[in-house]
Amino acid sequence: MNDPWSPEIEVSKSIAELMIGRQFPQLKPVTAHVLGEGFDNSVYLVNGQFVFRFPRREIAAGLLETEIKLLPGIAPFLPIPVPNPLFVGTPDEPFPWPFAGYKPLCGVTPTGLTLEQRMLSVEPLAKFLKTLHAFSASEAEKLGLPHDQLGRLDFLKRKPMLEVNMEKAKGLMGYDEMKRIGGFLSSIRRPFTNETEALLHGDLHIRNMLVDEAGRVSAVIDWGDTHIGHPALDLSIVYSFLPAEGRKSFYQVYGEVEPEIKRMARFKAIYTLLLLLLYGENRGDVHLVDDCRTGLRLALTD
Repeated sequence: MNDPWSPEIEVSKSIAELMIGRQFPQLKPVTAHVLGEGFDNSVYLVNGQFVFRFPRREIAAGLLETEIKLLPGIAPFLPIPVPNPLFVGTPDEPFPWPFAGYKPLCGVTPTGLTLEQRMLSVEPLAKFLKTLHAFSASEAEKLGLPHDQLGRLDFLKRKPMLEVNMEKAKGLMGYDEMKRIGGFLSSIRRPFTNETEALLHGDLHIRNMLVDEAGRVSAVIDWGDTHIGHPALDLSIVYSFLPAEGRKSFYQVYGEVEPEIKRMARFKAIYTLLLLLLYGENRGDVHLVDDCRTGLRLALTD
């Protein structure tokens, strides 16, 4: 997930319709309706048939290009649907970056899910990540995907950043949660040393999934942060989204991993949840704030 407060441009309905109509005349007349707004993209439903994503930040444009390279090659093999770009737009006045259009995926953004509903996603997520992480890293390199260049699991780098966000989030968390996060951080005695590499989603959290009517995960979206890195990054979803009682079943399907990997996955879960919590508060998104509080409780439960 990128810096949610970095400068952005507005992608209005009129700009979206102009760009799509100009580059894809087969879709004229173009009618776009706002479908949603993520951290980095404005999303429109076009002609009731296709979903178009427009980056709002320069860094997001580069991430979208990475997504466009990868997804057509892996989408057919993944057991959970992912976006597969059908239309790839190029920079042109008045919009300076690439954009893309997809067939809509079924589902809605998960919010307010019960523990029972979350348990429905244990096996699907385990199979999904097992398949994704088995994809050849060398083949991913051939697609031009980068290795982790941001130190996403660099504990010495990320711990101070997490502590700053803890301070900012004091009024949004209870004393018990703050104390338990501090205790967890103090339990990590040394930097993460495992060097396993795999193809990763790179930003797997509650706002980058869709769920069906039962609450089961039905799609994994927003692949802009995909890269080659350590599986612990994606395994953070085990701690930020799944109940503690589902973790054993998850690893029975995915495959068992070392305790050190589980600790770093939990660390990344807490790190991301705090960032999302602050973002939700900044945007006045009470549902996201509540879901992040729930996620933190899950992440801090053994």
